[in-house]
Amino acid sequence: MNEKPAHVTSGDTAEKIADYTDKLSAELQVMRHRIYPPEAHKAFTRTFSTLDLVKMLDVPESTLRSMSIDGKGPQPHRAENNRRIYSVEQLSELRQYLAEHRPDDALKLWPRRREGEKLQVIATANFKGGSSKTTTSIHLAHYLALQGYRVLCIDLDPQASMTSIFGLQPEFDVAENETVYAALRYDNERRALADVIRETYFPGIHLVPGNLELMDFEFDTPAYLARRERDELGLFFERLRHAIHSVEEHYDFVVLDTPPSLGYATLAALYAATGLVVTVHPAMLDVASCNQFLIMISDLAETLAEFGAHFEHDFVKFLLTRVNPNDGPQKYMASVMRRLFDNDVLVYEAVESTAIAGAGVAKKTLYELESGEVGRETLKRALESADNVNGEVLALLWQVWGRAS
Repeated sequence: MNEKPAHVTSGDTAEKIADYTDKLSAELQVMRHRIYPPEAHKAFTRTFSTLDLVKMLDVPESTLRSMSIDGKGPQPHRAENNRRIYSVEQLSELRQYLAEHRPDDALKLWPRRREGEKLQVIATANFKGGSSKTTTSIHLAHYLALQGYRVLCIDLDPQASMTSIFGLQPEFDVAENETVYAALRYDNERRALADVIRETYFPGIHLVPGNLELMDFEFDTPAYLARRERDELGLFFERLRHAIHSVEEHYDFVVLDTPPSLGYATLAALYAATGLVVTVHPAMLDVASCNQFLIMISDLAETLAEFGAHFEHDFVKFLLTRVNPNDGPQKYMASVMRRLFDNDVLVYEAVESTAIAGAGVAKKTLYELESGEVGRETLKRALESADNVNGEVLALLWQVWGRAS
């Protein structure tokens, strides 16, 4: 009979892991209080200069100056150097004011979707970690909100990185039945999606947060399928689409951050999406992994078609991420992707940047960084890359609406 060494007990590993997570969770909470004092709530602190607004709104600086002098529209604050600065809330107010007084530019200044334009649901996907899926999702959401759109972010990843960037600590700030799982579940505890949507610190963006509870959907679905039951939300792949449909009148875009796996939640996201962005780092192993991801989607799509699930998207695009333009092997793999997939690869690439890494440490995006948090030129180059990528995606969304970009 084999006996365990005296220093090992059956509960050692579980107890150690529990101890690790208690310590780490507490430390993360302390760090959050340090980053977001005094109430440990994240806030949008960046301000916008007149020159920022000239670029974002495409209006002459003289127009903004005259409005300020005449006391029209939202009035800017004065910085220490006496320059006019606007808050992010005033940016939205300025958009509305200008749209009312410049009707020829109203669609550009206040671009929310009009009657007949369908809700756009954009999913970022890849089952390999490190493809910048969450970074892509959150930067797209922030960009769209700054352009004047109403955005709903849904965190489908149990790791909840998107939720964390929005200033929430998943294990403390997201209670039971407060994730999208609440709207997808199969029992009588199901809630309307509207009940778990939260306002965020970022004007124009609402969030359905995530945490480990999302794993329950992966565990519950096989049993539900085995029972061959079907409720009003349909089978697993239909449930997210139905949930989103219940709130679509309040939003222009929905951004889905999917898990780094091809589970039931990812398949539901692919079915709910109207547009798909596959993020891929142009390195041999990452491209090979992306290929496996595509093979699995293709195989599963054929199986799901037997249940009536058809993946129909207005566009499917590949985004090359964490690109180092001076890296020879990366340039080669990028050329392979473009040769094989041609126009299905976005023209612009998300370049690798220390600015993104620095923003991540502060749980921010590039659009939140203030002057001095990272090098000025470094931030400028990173923002240019992000604007180019997000602008290209927005142009695709406008095409779906039939708008001229």
